[in-house]
Amino acid sequence: MNIKNKYHNLSKINQLFLPALAVVITISIVRFPDEAFNAAVNGLDVWFTIVLPALLPFFIGSQLLMGLGVVHFMGVLLEPFMRPLFNVPGAGSFVMAMGLASGYPVGAMLTGKLVKRKLCNTWEAERLMSFSNTADPLFMVGAVAVGMLKDVRLGTIIALAHYISTLILGFLMRLYARNKEITPPPATYGPQQGIILKATRELIRARKEDNRPFGKLLGDCIKDSVNSLLLILGFIMLFSVVIRIVTVAGLINIVSPFVETILKVFGFDSSLAPAVVSGFFETTIGCQLASNASAPLSQRVIMVSSIIAWSGLSVHFQVMSMVSDTDIKMAPYVIARVIHAFLAGLITYIMITMPVGSFESLVIPAFAMSPSTTSESWMYIFKISTQVFVLLLILVLFAAIITHLIKSLNIIGFKVVKK
Repeated sequence: MNIKNKYHNLSKINQLFLPALAVVITISIVRFPDEAFNAAVNGLDVWFTIVLPALLPFFIGSQLLMGLGVVHFMGVLLEPFMRPLFNVPGAGSFVMAMGLASGYPVGAMLTGKLVKRKLCNTWEAERLMSFSNTADPLFMVGAVAVGMLKDVRLGTIIALAHYISTLILGFLMRLYARNKEITPPPATYGPQQGIILKATRELIRARKEDNRPFGKLLGDCIKDSVNSLLLILGFIMLFSVVIRIVTVAGLINIVSPFVETILKVFGFDSSLAPAVVSGFFETTIGCQLASNASAPLSQRVIMVSSIIAWSGLSVHFQVMSMVSDTDIKMAPYVIARVIHAFLAGLITYIMITMPVGSFESLVIPAFAMSPSTTSESWMYIFKISTQVFVLLLILVLFAAIITHLIKSLNIIGFKVVKK
């Protein structure tokens, strides 16, 4: 009975906290109207300049492929690869590829879609979302390395550290809820049939289940994508305003001494404290402050890498909104972000000790562009994003075929033994 009363009291506190927070934000906006307006405009500019052209092809294309049954097809072929490595269904390969290339919050959005279509269960979705919802290379190389740190070679270090730590995190998260039930492979046809035929039949079955004409399917994908992007816009503007008001009100200066003490324990310069506080809320602002800090370059790059891996409360709330109509819990995702931030910082530290010039040959010119407000920049980002989406789809299909060929030679594989 005491436990019930305790949870009841906590529920009451939560119900009172959110309205109180909304009132505080509203009063703060009224108190600092000019600052709030400028912050909102800056958030709108970031969304329109970077987020919209970068995410629109992935949002529309990925949902279209899911409706056409292509994801089901790849899920059958890549089950032998994804299950042993990450303990998620084969359909998670599509989510992982799209999430790693497109940036927040595509991985979370697609994970929610898999749960709704019963292609994975809640525990598998929590594992998958923890490592498939990452930053995109255009942001890390173009916006951060070129635009903020003024050195494109650092973008390669940040991106490599980010993706290496992501894969390590995915391998670690396979241990989460490992004794829970797993989603059976989608194809349940006879063993005498080839896996390509099974995958094709699964595609046809999924398309029949969807049963929407192509015109309606395309229209629904565009409508859902635009709604999701507008939702992301709202979060970006809200957190831009909150961080600006917190800064103007002097709250960051109150918290900074405590953060400085923690940084000194780990040997970091105290000038990085404002970046840590701002990066806790929003990635772009945190990276900007870290880039402009008076700390040594190596410490600034490590901090930028950790902030990107943490991704900020702004992205966390975007993820929460994408999976709000499922049973996916946010706690594993947030814990995974903390681990990811630590791993990304550690790997960046290891890589930054190498000669920076050695990373120059790894720079991809398409991503080495700092986004601007011009129409040419908008179209360039949209074109690159579309090309990356098509290239990734081809690569995932190619990987699926290669996995099938290797499995047919009995080089890799797994069995589910029923007792």
